[in-house]
Amino acid sequence: MNRGDAGQMATVSIVIPVYNEEAALEPFHTELAKTIGSLPFSFDFYYVDDGSTDETAGILRRLSEADSRVHAIRLSRNFGHQAALTAGLDHASGDILITLDADGQHPPGLIPQMLDLYQSGCDIVLTQRIDEGEQSIFKRGSSAVFYWLLNRLGDTHILPGAADFRLMSREVVDSLKGMREYHRFLRGMVAWLGYRTVIIPYVPSPRIAGSSKYSLRKMVRLAMDAVFSFSLAPLQIGLTLGLFFFVLAIVEVIYVLSFWVRGRADLLAPGWSSLMFMILIVGGVLTTVLGFIGVYVGYIFQEVKGRPVYVARKSEKTESQESSQERKP
Repeated sequence: MNRGDAGQMATVSIVIPVYNEEAALEPFHTELAKTIGSLPFSFDFYYVDDGSTDETAGILRRLSEADSRVHAIRLSRNFGHQAALTAGLDHASGDILITLDADGQHPPGLIPQMLDLYQSGCDIVLTQRIDEGEQSIFKRGSSAVFYWLLNRLGDTHILPGAADFRLMSREVVDSLKGMREYHRFLRGMVAWLGYRTVIIPYVPSPRIAGSSKYSLRKMVRLAMDAVFSFSLAPLQIGLTLGLFFFVLAIVEVIYVLSFWVRGRADLLAPGWSSLMFMILIVGGVLTTVLGFIGVYVGYIFQEVKGRPVYVARKSEKTESQESSQERKP
């Protein structure tokens, strides 16, 4: 299959979530425009301002005035990276969509190769970060543990080191837009869809300016969304522990009854220590299981409220100045 033989120039929409990237935006856009300048596609750019508090909004306004291909979508507050990506995918209208970050670490130079792979018949082109040398030992270790656990607890295999730098066909994006859960982990959602996928390894480029916007709290929140959205293993672990201690209780009953059957009940000493130990263990298991159940109930509660994934405060070059993307039922 060669999609390049269709006879009509395909439109490529590039979605870029940004948050306080005032120092990086203009050099990034210059490099991006230069990279795609000679490619045989029609391009447009969807920058999603995820509630920035610096001059990001003003810079995007200038970019949209200078380049007719630029669309600036401004969210009402900071909804998070996954919500910002969702906003861009909802607004973009291209036949092909590419998502990447504006800090420069996702090299735009991979875009021609991604488009070649799309033309050869791939619906999804994923990128995998292979150079982790600049990351701290903690981040490398926690990332490795996270993907190891997620791929063993869940039913969907998620590529370790995967980034939100990917290409998707329009068919894939339309399928993804039908998944309107509030707690979003797009790497898992894209993998769950199961379309024909190819992987490109890449070495991250140096950051143009600033620092990572993913704090430890945000990373923990993303990890929780991934685990609780794609696996019931925490509940299964709790059930297994409960059954294990139930078996231990039966063994303990049999052991005590054996003394009575043999007429040696006088050998039974008060077991205060062991009793307290068992009470604490069982109490800990019950508390853990209830905690897991509480998290799932909380997720369900947030889903059934039906709130939008994001609220778009301002979208340049659209008919509506005030719009919100509601979740489909």
